[in-house]
Amino acid sequence: MKPAVFLDRDGTIIEDVGYLSSLDRLSLFPWSADAVRALNRAGFAVVVVTNQSGVARKYLDEAFVRETHRTLDELLGLGGARIDAYYYCPHHPDGKLPEYSRVCDCRKPGRALVDRACADLGIDPARSYVVGDTWRDVGLARAVGARAVLVRTGGGAIEETRPPAGLAADAVVDNLAAAASWILMHR
Repeated sequence: MKPAVFLDRDGTIIEDVGYLSSLDRLSLFPWSADAVRALNRAGFAVVVVTNQSGVARKYLDEAFVRETHRTLDELLGLGGARIDAYYYCPHHPDGKLPEYSRVCDCRKPGRALVDRACADLGIDPARSYVVGDTWRDVGLARAVGARAVLVRTGGGAIEETRPPAGLAADAVVDNLAAAASWILMHR
């Protein structure tokens, strides 16, 4: 069983533009490829786990989510970085599409996306990390027994000022590059 770094997508790897529904709005943070490449070289599986409720809300469809991930792979690949797998939740209880309008266990902080990744890729969650810009990401880490890193990019700077009772990150850092450094120093 290998360790992994589970990364949130919007606000962590790429700019959070609300509901990303056009590839011309996809903007990779300048440090993302270097950070992912460092994690790759250190032997971590790097897995994206992302809530994509825009599918349930009819802002985009699953084909666009997959196309976004292919484009993200291309952009990261230019920097010598790779994502080992992508897992996303298209559901939301208030969705407009009945097939996606529900409470589920894959919507972060639910653990189903990580559980699926662990089964598919042979990952040990207890040796792993979750990095994201919301307390949902920290809650996911706690749910699976991983360590949690909150980044201040995306909504993280605001989230940092409003921690929910009983939930704390192992580290709060400026961005994904600082998260990768923290992980490499604390593995």
